[in-house]
Amino acid sequence: MNKKQDVPKPLPWDNPRFKNWVAMMRAEKAVGRALSRALAPLDLKIAQLDAMINLYRHPGQSQHDLARRLLVGRSNITMLLPQLETQGLLRREGDRKDKRVMRLYLTDEGEKKLMQALEVYTALIDRVLNQSTPEQCDMMGDMMRRITEMLKED
Repeated sequence: MNKKQDVPKPLPWDNPRFKNWVAMMRAEKAVGRALSRALAPLDLKIAQLDAMINLYRHPGQSQHDLARRLLVGRSNITMLLPQLETQGLLRREGDRKDKRVMRLYLTDEGEKKLMQALEVYTALIDRVLNQSTPEQCDMMGDMMRRITEMLKED
């Protein structure tokens, strides 16, 4: 019998990095579920909140710019915007220089709902991040930004 066959190949879940990665992914899913439940009384979904946050911070951006900022395809934005418009949270205005471009803005009602949602969101963030020290929180944020930057081209 070949000796190489006698030595069992290590399995991924025996690697601490794999275990930590799985823990991080599970935590992300748990936070997403908790945020979805917390936003439900406001009749908002996470994707809608992400769009509203970006429109508040960068009013007047185009659909293309919003899709790029949210790291989603334009088709995702095309499906999302009518929902926000129907709820009276978003308005579109034609660009004065290029009539092919629509500029996106939150309505007054949209800004009001966003502020309510941000209270819910920040309460959840505080609850979750109170599990770590400020230094651990900063270290985790630095790591997530490095991962994002490293995988940006993928």
